[in-house]
Amino acid sequence: MQRIVIVGGGAGGLALATQLGKSLGRKGLAEITLVDAARTHVWKPLLHQLAAGSFDTHAEEIEFLAQARGHHFKFRLGRLSGVDRAAKTVQLDASFDEAGREITPAQTLAYDTLVIAVGSQTNDFGTAGAAEHTIKLDSPPAAKRFNDRLINACIRAQSVPRAAGSGRLTVAIVGGGATGVELAAELHAAARVLANYGFDHIHPEKDLQIVLVEAAPRLLSQLPARLSEAAVRELRKLAIEVHTNERVVEVTADSLRMASGKVIGSDLTVWAAGVKAADFLRTLGGAQGNEPLETNKLNQLVVNGNLQSTRDPAIFAFGDCAACQQPDGTWVPPRAQAAYQQAMYLVKAIPKLLAGQPVKPFVFSDKGSLVSLSEYSSVGSLMGSLTRGSLFIEGRLAQFMYWALHKQHQMALGGFWRMVLVTLSEFLDRTYRPKIKLH
Repeated sequence: MQRIVIVGGGAGGLALATQLGKSLGRKGLAEITLVDAARTHVWKPLLHQLAAGSFDTHAEEIEFLAQARGHHFKFRLGRLSGVDRAAKTVQLDASFDEAGREITPAQTLAYDTLVIAVGSQTNDFGTAGAAEHTIKLDSPPAAKRFNDRLINACIRAQSVPRAAGSGRLTVAIVGGGATGVELAAELHAAARVLANYGFDHIHPEKDLQIVLVEAAPRLLSQLPARLSEAAVRELRKLAIEVHTNERVVEVTADSLRMASGKVIGSDLTVWAAGVKAADFLRTLGGAQGNEPLETNKLNQLVVNGNLQSTRDPAIFAFGDCAACQQPDGTWVPPRAQAAYQQAMYLVKAIPKLLAGQPVKPFVFSDKGSLVSLSEYSSVGSLMGSLTRGSLFIEGRLAQFMYWALHKQHQMALGGFWRMVLVTLSEFLDRTYRPKIKLH
C-alpha cells in the first residue's frame, strides 16, 4: 500500500489530505497521513478577524483528529525537522505542552510519496527591531497574541490621559497588502463594538489611531490599480492614516523610523509586509550526504510543472512554500486560491503519476482577487471567460463573493451539509455571543 505523507495542515494541505482520504484512503489504496505542529486548522484569510477579535475560532476551527477520522486519513502531531531521502523517512520534533512536558516524542515516519505544504511566514527583511517589537500576523497563535495585547492596551488606555491632537491608542500596521488593509478596516470596526462593552473612551476616530505604512507607491501593489484606489478611498473615509513610499528601517517599542527620516509613534505594531518560506527548507533533504532540495532566495522549494521537487520526484511541494514556474515564464503567486488549485490538481495527479501515467503540468487560473474592508465594504476583481479580462466589483456584491469563498473552503473540507450546519451555527452564535472577543 502506498504511504502518502502530507506535511502542513493549511488550506491546501488539509484539502489534499481530505480528498485523497476519500478517493484512496477509503478504498484501501493508500495510507494518507497528515502532519502538523498544531491540532486545529483555521482558514488563513480570517487571521485579520481573529486579530481584531471579531471572529470566534471555536465555530471555525477544524480539529485535525476529527477531520482525519471522518475522511479516512491519519493525523500526526509534530513539526517537520528533516527528511532522509535515501531511507524515505521524515523526522518530526517532539512536542511539548505549556509546562514543558512532552506530549509526543520525536518521531520518524516512512513515506513513498511526500508532499510539503508548510505555507509561508512573514518576512521582516532583517529590519532592526522588527523581531523584538512587532507581531507578525501569519498564524492563529500570532493573531490571538495581538488580540490579547489589543484588549490590554484598550484597558490601559482608559486610565491614560490623551495628549492634545493625538490618539490615545495608536496601532501601526507595516505592510499595505491584503492582510494589512483588511486588518486596518477590521480594527476600526472592532473599536466601534468595543465602545459598547465598557470601552467608552475608545472611539475609532478620536481615541484609536490606525496607521498603515507601505513601502511601495500604492497599497495592494500586487493587485490592479483600481482595487488600490477603491481601498484607499474607503480607508480614508474611516480616518485611517495611510503612508505609501515609506520604508521602515527601524522599529522600537513605541515608534517606527522610516528611510525618509519620518518617525511614527506606535503603541502596538503589526508586521504584515512580505512573505517567505521557512528557513529550514534551505537544508531539507540534505541528510546522509544527499544534496538538499533546490530552493530559491525566499526559501521556497523549486518544483516542476507536476509540482515535484526538481531533485526528487517522490517529493512534491505546493502552496506558498513552493516556487512553480508557469509555461509563460511567470511564477504561481503565493495566494490562497493558488494553493487550493494545486491541491485539487494533486488529488488527480498523484494517483496517475504513481501508476506511471502521463499528467499535464499545473497551470494557475487567476480567478481574481477580493479584499474585505470589514462591515464597511469589500473590493475585488473577477477574472474569467465571461469578463474578457477583469471585472471590478465593490460593496455588497464583493462582500458576498468574499463570504462565498469562505463557504467554498468549508464545503471542500466537510461537504455541502456540514457547510450548511456550520453556517447555521455561525448565525446562532451572533444572537447570543458578544460581537467581539473580550478576553
